[in-house]
Parts: sequence; structure tokens; C-alpha cells
Amino acid sequence: MKAQVIHAANKNAVQRASEVLKSGGLVAFPTDTVYGLAVLPWRADAVARLYEAKQRPARKPIPLLLSGPGYLDRVARVPAKCEPQVQRLAARFWPGGLTLVFPKSELVPDSISQGPTVAVRVPDLVLARDLIDAVGGVLAVTSANLSGQPSPINVREVEAQLGDRIDLILDGGPSRVGIPSTILDCTASPPRLLRHGAISAQALQAAIGAIQIPN
Repeated sequence: MKAQVIHAANKNAVQRASEVLKSGGLVAFPTDTVYGLAVLPWRADAVARLYEAKQRPARKPIPLLLSGPGYLDRVARVPAKCEPQVQRLAARFWPGGLTLVFPKSELVPDSISQGPTVAVRVPDLVLARDLIDAVGGVLAVTSANLSGQPSPINVREVEAQLGDRIDLILDGGPSRVGIPSTILDCTASPPRLLRHGAISAQALQAAIGAIQIPN
């Protein structure tokens, strides 16, 4: 069945999207970087549907988006030696296009991450944060594409790849940045850059000093 599309200007848009998520549905919505595909991380059935819809390899974990930095302690364990760097990164780049990797908390299910870590971010888009907040402050979100395909930046591109595989698309117009977030692994010392993206390596170095940048 083709996904329902609801425009963000609809006064009931966030409520409707949150209802679909709470019932175990799959919702695509805009973030500041690209369109994401979301499920409640605590719903194992929904997480399984997300992997199936995207044809995503089971070994690839799903990042968590937070409505604010205050939810970080719920899903991650920030190593004490990294706290000053993390505080600087969060103050400078959250909300924004920086994903940070930490040891996961006991609340993060293995269906989200089979390994010991979790990737987290606070998106720089009020619509996205409102939706995340409406479902409790944490959402499991990955790009709204088929695995290995380009990340979508508008509703048309989401529909082309996932339109008959998901339940709802929240249309908030084109994503502002249009490229995925930068990923920085804070379990390494110094932190290791895992993916180039919306935040440059130079900006990260200016904020916290040395980082590992693989060749």
C-alpha cells in the first residue's frame, strides 16, 4: 500500500506521525541533513520492518535522534575522559549535522545496535525535534532510502525508493543541508572521524583539537 503523505503545515501533522510511530509504523520525515526513516527504538517489530523496508544489512546499527542533548544520558554512556570534548562538541554542533558514537546504555536494544556502541544526534530542524519529542525524546532514524542508494532530500525521492514500503511521509519541503551528517567516534582517543559529512573535519578540530582522520 502506498504511503500516506501529510504536509507539515497541517496542524495535526506531528500528532498523526507520532500516532503512526507509537503503533509500530514507519515514518519518513525531513531533518536538517536529509530525509530520515524513523521507528520507535523500543518496538522490535517496527525495527525489523525498517531493516526489511530498506533492505539494510542486519549488522549495520541504526542511529538514534534526540529531541535535545538532555536525552543523551538515557541512551549512551559518555566516558569520563571524553566529557570535556563532548561538552564542547554538543555546545558547538548540537543541534546540527554531527553524529557522535558512544558506548550504549542498557536501555538501547540489540535490535538497534548489536555491538557495544550507539550513534546519536540532535537534528537542527524544529519539525524533526517536535516529532521526536512527541514520542518521548528518542527515535531510531536512518536515511529514508534503499540501502546503498542516494540519501533523499525531498518527498519525491523518498516515494521513489520507499513509497510502497512505509506507512507515512511527513512533507516538510526539501532538506536544508542535503548531505548526511558527519560521524565522529568518541570511543576512540583522540576521537576518530568515521564519515565526512555536514560538519567539516576542520570545524571539529577547531572545537576540540586533534581527531583521527583515516586516509
